[in-house]
Formats: sequence, C-alpha cells, structure tokens
Amino acid sequence: MHDVIVAGAGPVGLFVAGELALAGCSVLVLEQDPDARPSLKALPLGLRGLNAGSVETFYRRGLLDAMAKASGVPVERVGASSDAVDVPDPRELSHFAGMPLSAADVETAALAYRLPSPAMEGFMTSLEAVTEVLAEQALSLGVEIVRGAAVTAVSQDDDEVAVTAGGQHYPARWLVGCDGGRSTVRRLAGFDFVGTEPLFTGYVAQVTFADPDQLPLGFNLTDNGMYLRTPLEGHLGMMDFDGGTFDRSKPLTRDHLQSVLRRISGTNVILDEVHLASSFTDRAMQTTAYRSGRVLLAGDAAHIHSPLGGQGLNLGIGDAMNLGWKLAATIRGIAPDGLLDTYTHERHPVGAGILDWSRAQVATMKPGPAAPALRALVHDLMRTPDGTTLVYRRTSGLFHHYDLGSGHPLAGRSAPDFCFEDGTRLGDLLHQGQGVLLDFTADHELKEAAQAWRGRLHYAAGPARNRLGLTAVLVRPDGVVAWAGDDRDTFEQAAAQWFAAPAN
Repeated sequence: MHDVIVAGAGPVGLFVAGELALAGCSVLVLEQDPDARPSLKALPLGLRGLNAGSVETFYRRGLLDAMAKASGVPVERVGASSDAVDVPDPRELSHFAGMPLSAADVETAALAYRLPSPAMEGFMTSLEAVTEVLAEQALSLGVEIVRGAAVTAVSQDDDEVAVTAGGQHYPARWLVGCDGGRSTVRRLAGFDFVGTEPLFTGYVAQVTFADPDQLPLGFNLTDNGMYLRTPLEGHLGMMDFDGGTFDRSKPLTRDHLQSVLRRISGTNVILDEVHLASSFTDRAMQTTAYRSGRVLLAGDAAHIHSPLGGQGLNLGIGDAMNLGWKLAATIRGIAPDGLLDTYTHERHPVGAGILDWSRAQVATMKPGPAAPALRALVHDLMRTPDGTTLVYRRTSGLFHHYDLGSGHPLAGRSAPDFCFEDGTRLGDLLHQGQGVLLDFTADHELKEAAQAWRGRLHYAAGPARNRLGLTAVLVRPDGVVAWAGDDRDTFEQAAAQWFAAPAN
C-alpha cells in the first residue's frame, strides 16, 4: 500500500508527489493520458507564465536552474553573489483585462519585507517544460508514475482510500486529486463545486494565416470580444461573449474558428489551416472545502476560472507547496493536531480571490454600450501608481497573506530571502523541505529551545547582510513565516503550532 495516490501527472500533481517523496512518503501517480508529452502542453498552446511567487517556489526546492533551462530563459541571479541589500524594481508586469501596465509605475516603497533573491521575476514557459522538470524530480525521488490509468472509482473509510484506475485496484492511505477542471476524483468523492456560469467561450489555436498583417499583435478588444496574437508563429487566442453556449464536444473546424475570428476582429482574415485548437470558458467554480476525509484536492480540481492573467498554474503550484509538507507530516506522525485542516483554511481564500480577480477582468472586457466607458475608467485607475502596485501585488504571487493570528506583520507571508554573511541563503536552506529557524544573533536561549524540534527544523545562526531589523525568524517548509521576534516563549508557541516536537 502506498502512503499517497496522486491522480493527475500535470504540474500540480507532480509537484505534490515530489513534496511527499522528499519527506520520505511512498507515492503513486495515476495519469489517464498515456502520452507523457501531449501536443497541447507544448508551445504555442502550452504557453504559460510563471509569476515571481512560483519562480520563488522552484528556487526554494532547488529547481530554478532546471526550470529556466527547460523554458529557454536565462534567469538573472540578482544578489546571489553580491552584497546588495536593495530589492530591484520589477521589470515586467502582467495585464488587467488585456490592458498592459508599466512596471515603472510600481511603488516599490510600498512593498515591505523584500530582499534581493535569485528568484525576483516571473517568466514565460510551457506546460511541457514545467511537467518535464517536475516529472524528472519526482522520479528521482522514487515516485511511481502509471500512465493510461483513468480513475473510475473511489471509496474510503477511516483508515485508507481505494482507487480503481485502468482496470486495476490501488489502496493507499490518502488520495490527492490533481486531475484538472473536470476532475473525476472531485465528482466521485462528493465535493461541492459552486460558483458562476460562463459569459464567453474562449479559443486558443495554432493556425496558418493567409494574411496575418490584418491582425496586430497583442490584446485587441473590440465591440464583439477580444482576440490575441503573440509573437509565437500562428498563435491565436479569442474570447467570444456567447454566454459559453458553444458545444465544446464538437470539433473545432477551420470554418468555425475563421467565422468567430472575423466577427470579433471585424476583418475578412483567412485561416489557411488549423494545426491545433482548444476551447475553454470563464466558468468560475470552487469546492467549498479542499478535503473530504482522506481525499484532498489541489489545482484545477479544486478551482477553475478563466485563464485571464495567467493565474491558474501559479495558483495550483501554491496549493501543492502548501499541501505537500502538511500531508507528509501527517503521514509520518509528526504533525500537530489540525495541521492538515489548515490547508483549506489557508488556500481556499487565495483561490476565491483569484476567481474574483478573473471575474472582474471578464466583466471589464464584456462588450456592451457601457463597455468603452468602463474600460476607460479602469484603464486610468490602473495606470496610477496605486493601481499598478495593486495589480503587481495581486499577480506577482509574492504577497499572499495567511491569517496565522496575532504576531509580527511578516507572519503568514512569504519570507524574504535572508542571506547570511557567508553567502548562505534561506532559499538554499529550504531545498530539503524542512522548516528553518534563522537566528541572526545566535541567541543561546533560542538555540536551546530549537533543540526540542531536532529533525523537524533546521537551525541556522549568524549575522545576515540585511536582517530587516529582525532578531530571529521561523520559516515553515513552504517558505511562509510562522514567527518573527526574539522571545523564547512565543517561539515555542509558534513552533508547537506547526511542528510536533519529538518524543523525549
């Protein structure tokens, strides 16, 4: 029997599997697609953006260089080998409702508790690249991956979960559903899935244009919808505000895509050939909880929304990072009471916020007699320093805040990448998936207290290049600050909340 079965070998499922295996759990991944490299994951249809928060996550697990190489992106390792203490201004920003924003308008002074890091910027990648890196990592840690095994039945009791897939029966202690927006695990396990119905049908395709000059690059909002051309050859995206009524079970023919494109663009553009095509909607739904007994959900299995702003993959990676260490600690018997329940408590509000962010963009882009006035107003607001900074905070993935109760303002936020005088960085100390206590003054009482969590926490002491006025910081395995201060008693309370002390 495996400790965990993960349904789905996409980025989220593979990341969860890798986190569990890193902690010594036995993991089986079941994937319904027999092809490890489906064409829809490759460029151009597989184009995705990793925000700065996701890049930071890969850095914290030692995967940043591999991810950058697979994505064809040279990552500038800001501050990695220098004495810099100031965070550089953002170089790139996302968009809001197709309206590009200038990184120069971000008020960096309003972005507290940041430090230079090798992972400062997001970058473009593909689902294929992300999946390949994570699959290699998972396999190297002993994860077993079975392809061509679609889940068809799920049952559970107080002790285990039974999964039927590909005609085989697999028992495990836990099941994590990472099987996408049409999740079979979600349906079979009886999760409530609630939200809003779609306003548009979206299309993404790789085509050959007879006359591409008729369609300018970038986002193009029109009276009938939106179309997007990227520099990738033949890459086309469209939003048709039809109420989501297109029958997505029908094949996407050249004639249909050309008709939609002509109506939206107001041109007589000709599509010579359609090589690949897929459709989607802006249906925005979320499960009311991310756990039901011994079954948990992550990624699109737990929440779906339109791809506007490129938040879906990043949201799923955040789920995986939050869930992995908590489930592993539960399996190993070293989790404090209620640790696994904090997964829903922390990640559900983040997901709900992303769904609303997506809905707001769709509402701004929807055609209608009042649409130009609304878009002009939003455009003006977004171009102010406050508006641009708001978008950066919402989309960079660096500023999520989990409510951990009272304490230091940094508690519940992603930890700055503190760097010791010897060059050791917090990101380096998180590679093995353990919590870290950073003690910048080598306090004897804190060091003594940390001994109670040997094997749960890595203790690191010494002066830092910039400690932001802090004496000591307790960081969870997912890089979130659990405590900051200098008092032994409050440290012990925080440590006991997240890390069960070894038996005497």
